[in-house]
Amino acid sequence: MIVWARHHRQALAAAIASLLRTPLASLMTVAVIGITLALPTGLHVVLDNLSHLTGGWTREAGEISVFLKPGTSTASAEKLAERLRRESDIAAVQHVTPDQALREFRARPGFGESLKALDTNPLPHLLVVRPVASLSAESLDSLRQRLAKESAVDQAVLDLAWVRRLQNWLELAGRFAAMLALLLALGVLLIVSNTIRLAVANRRDEIAVTKLVGGTNAYIRRPFLYGGALQGLLGGLLAWLLTLGALWALAGPIGELTRLYQSDFAAHGLPARELLILVGGGTLLGWLGAFIASSVHLSAIEPT
Repeated sequence: MIVWARHHRQALAAAIASLLRTPLASLMTVAVIGITLALPTGLHVVLDNLSHLTGGWTREAGEISVFLKPGTSTASAEKLAERLRRESDIAAVQHVTPDQALREFRARPGFGESLKALDTNPLPHLLVVRPVASLSAESLDSLRQRLAKESAVDQAVLDLAWVRRLQNWLELAGRFAAMLALLLALGVLLIVSNTIRLAVANRRDEIAVTKLVGGTNAYIRRPFLYGGALQGLLGGLLAWLLTLGALWALAGPIGELTRLYQSDFAAHGLPARELLILVGGGTLLGWLGAFIASSVHLSAIEPT
């Protein structure tokens, strides 16, 4: 066990020394891996932020406007509102009286003069029903239909069509991001494999001598595996830094845009779990690319 651990420490040290002997080539390889991994990572961060943003829109758009029939009294409207507040799938109910609605319309530019011509208030009682956040789109529509069947209700309005369309686009973009990630993961494998192939070719004579004195393919392969894993690890960290840099560069415009729309939305980067997946995935891809290349090319080298 001690000998096995010493061999792995030596292999790791040899891999680090090999990267340091050719700093420019190593840096270029890590940069290519980092940029390759940063593309799907950045797209994932964008889609994740959009999902959080549309989640807030969905909660707002999920409010059901319940217009009561003309002639409904304030007492009857408030009684219905109280009964709806006790239902388990409804979080809150706001009662807007005709007088309150008329005052809101008069406060809006362009409506004040038009409303002065009215002899009576034509606006009905309005109940703004906010369902619980866990309801799906189908459950929201079912709730709307149930509210519309109330005897005092004239109509119940729910507009989630545009949110559904946006969510469908996000789902399509998410699948595209997954396909792109798979293709670029294959690209990382090819990059590391080609780098390791060149390293094996440059050390062909040394490998032949090592085999001549009894070195096995597994023993010879260890430094290459550590080298590929280190390149993947550094590439994953670089992809994370590139993503953070892009978010930092866009933070100002995003903040200004959200302030214009009176929103408290703030873009966020990769959480810790996804950062570990990115770095671990890069390390695994580097190791796998090194394993494939070294296994193929080491088997072709035999001492003469």
